[in-house]
Amino acid sequence: MIIQSTPVSFGALGTPILVGVNTGLSADPVIAEYAATLGYAQWEEFLGFVALRVAILHAIAGTLIPLILVSFLTRFFGKERSFAQGLRVWPFALFSAFAMTVPYVLAARFLGPEFPALIGSLTGLVIVVSAARAGFLVPKQEDQWDFEDKSHWPAEWTGSADFKDDDTGPRMNLVKAWMPYVVVALLLLTSRAVPFFRTLLQSVTLTWDGILGSTINMGAVQPFYLPGTLFIVASLITVAMHGLSIPAYAKAWSTSLKVSAAASVALIFTVPMVQVFLNTGGGAAGYDQMPIVLADGVASLAGGAWPIFAPFIGGIGAAVAGSNTVSNMMFSLFQFGMGERILADPVWIVALQAVGGAAGNMICVHNVVAASAVVGLLGKEGSIIRMTLLPFTYYALLPGAVGYLIVSYSSSGLLNVGTLLVALIAAAAAYFIIKYGRASATA
Repeated sequence: MIIQSTPVSFGALGTPILVGVNTGLSADPVIAEYAATLGYAQWEEFLGFVALRVAILHAIAGTLIPLILVSFLTRFFGKERSFAQGLRVWPFALFSAFAMTVPYVLAARFLGPEFPALIGSLTGLVIVVSAARAGFLVPKQEDQWDFEDKSHWPAEWTGSADFKDDDTGPRMNLVKAWMPYVVVALLLLTSRAVPFFRTLLQSVTLTWDGILGSTINMGAVQPFYLPGTLFIVASLITVAMHGLSIPAYAKAWSTSLKVSAAASVALIFTVPMVQVFLNTGGGAAGYDQMPIVLADGVASLAGGAWPIFAPFIGGIGAAVAGSNTVSNMMFSLFQFGMGERILADPVWIVALQAVGGAAGNMICVHNVVAASAVVGLLGKEGSIIRMTLLPFTYYALLPGAVGYLIVSYSSSGLLNVGTLLVALIAAAAAYFIIKYGRASATA
């Protein structure tokens, strides 16, 4: 089994950074002036500067994610209920992590915030699949793990969705099977990198001011530039390439819509809740927005240790709002101000916000409901969120510790709380790998 994770800070072609952070920061002329003092006359270049720091933090935290996921898989879904079974594949798990994070950071550095998730995930997939097929770092047969027979699964594992392979024709060759992914990558890259196509796709813009008589406005939406539109185009191209019949294509759409409809009930009510959350400022009492008041209360207690807590605020924002993008919109400006207040590099604090927002997607009700609907596990979201709380805590705590180490280095050197936390996490990982992760000889 191959498991890779793609941090969502750059998901949907950089939307959480390009929309979330941009919306949160660009409206403040003081921040624009700050960016200029760093030598970034163009705002897009400053966003790229922030994005590189986000990618570095993701790469550090992401190193252990495949190993954690595999260990959780064997602990909660294995016959022996053992973390040790997952830890035995640590060489391949670490290799899998680096296969994704290295191109991920390089893409952020040289291509900008729209491409790390795309380049990192596709490159990592090719490298890891090729390595697995070649037997590189793969455990011996007796150490390999798989699920029990489905007849022995507990009831809570089984969803209502029943997926069957209706293909009775000849097997598809590898090139043909990969072509839809190639088409998606080419469409996305072309839409972002070729000026003519980018301008053409952005030529249609939709806005909606004063939604339902309120003061809430829908910002400019460019429907043909959205990644989802390009995915639909890719699916139409795939129909032609694979010779798929119209009834079969319609059946695929029907199945997808039926599965996603179950999640829409929760999403319909949570989206307005987010808008209430975001638009609670002002009024007769003149209070700030709810998220600002909540975060400010935490900040008054944390003081100089704020970098450790910054990712958790981003994560809570994403969990409540249902989106890393919305979390960045809510908190980026606040996080920047907190960096200035505690005399820390505010860009690193904003980067910690974006990383925390990505981590918050693990416990986000929207995502859990949508994923549960896909596999027919509606009503079991609570148990899923409980399982993901520990990985969320790790993914928020380690970047927070690294961020504290970085922003405190100039004043306190290497001996600070951030260094201690990083050392403890690294030591714990090494201890469990050495004790339980018996290195298996490769096949």
